[in-house]
Amino acid sequence: MDVFGLLGNPVGHSLSPPMHEAAYDELDLEARYVTFEPEVDDLAAAVDGADALGLTGLNVTIPFKQDVLDCVDADDMASRIGAVNTIDFTGTQPTGHNTDAAGALRALREHDVALEDTRAVLVGAGGAGRAIAFGLADAGATVEIANRTETTAHELADDVPGATGYGLEADVLADRLADADVLVNATSVGMETDETPVPAEALHEELAVLDAVYRPLETRLLREAANAGATTVDGAWMLLYQGVEAFELWTDRAAPVDVMNAALRSEL
Repeated sequence: MDVFGLLGNPVGHSLSPPMHEAAYDELDLEARYVTFEPEVDDLAAAVDGADALGLTGLNVTIPFKQDVLDCVDADDMASRIGAVNTIDFTGTQPTGHNTDAAGALRALREHDVALEDTRAVLVGAGGAGRAIAFGLADAGATVEIANRTETTAHELADDVPGATGYGLEADVLADRLADADVLVNATSVGMETDETPVPAEALHEELAVLDAVYRPLETRLLREAANAGATTVDGAWMLLYQGVEAFELWTDRAAPVDVMNAALRSEL
C-alpha cells in the first residue's frame, strides 16, 4: 500500500485528505492519505522518518514550506519560488516540488483564461504570491505585483522575469487594472471579513479574476467582479489543481479531477 500525507503544524483544518482519498477510491488504488504534525524543530527528522518508513509522497504546508528546502533536492520551480509544497520519495533521494504555481494556472485555464501575451495584476507578494508570480511569468504573462509593503513587491519583481512592483493604493490599482487581462488576489483579505483588496470601481468586464481565498467560496472581490461582468474563479479551483498536480506527480496517472473537486467542495 502506498502512503501519502500532509506535513504541517497545524493540519487539522486541511481539506487535502478527503480530496486525495476520493481519488484513490475512484481509481481503486491501494493508498491512504494521512496527516503528520511534527514540532517545528523536528522537520528534518520527520522528512527522514517518512523516507525511512517508505512513504511515497508528502504535501507540505505552513510553517514548513521554506525550511523543507534544506531537506530535499528541489526542482527548478521550487528553488525559484523558495518553497516546497510536495515531496516525492520514489527516487534515490527525496525531491521537492511546488504545485501552487501550476494549480493557479490550471484553475485559470479551466475557465478558458488565456495567459500568453497578457497583463496580469497580482495582489500579494507572500508565499502564494511568489508561486503565482513565477507561474504567470512562465506562462507568458507580464506580471505587475501590488503589495501593501511596496518594497516587498519590488523585491519579488526583481526575481520574476519582466515583472514590476507597486504599492496597494487604490489609485495605483485602478491605474494598473484599467488595461489588465487577469487579476489574482494572493492575500488573505476576504477570508475573515467581507473585505476586498481591490476597489470595485477598478474592476471591468475584460478581466478574469482569481481569488486564492476559498473560505468563503464567494468573496466580496469575486462578487463585485461578477457584478462588473468579469470572469470569476474561486480559490477552491486553485486548491483542487495543486492537489491534482501532486497526485499526478506521485502516481503518474491522470487524476479523477471531477471526483476530487466534488469531494473538496463537499467540505466547504
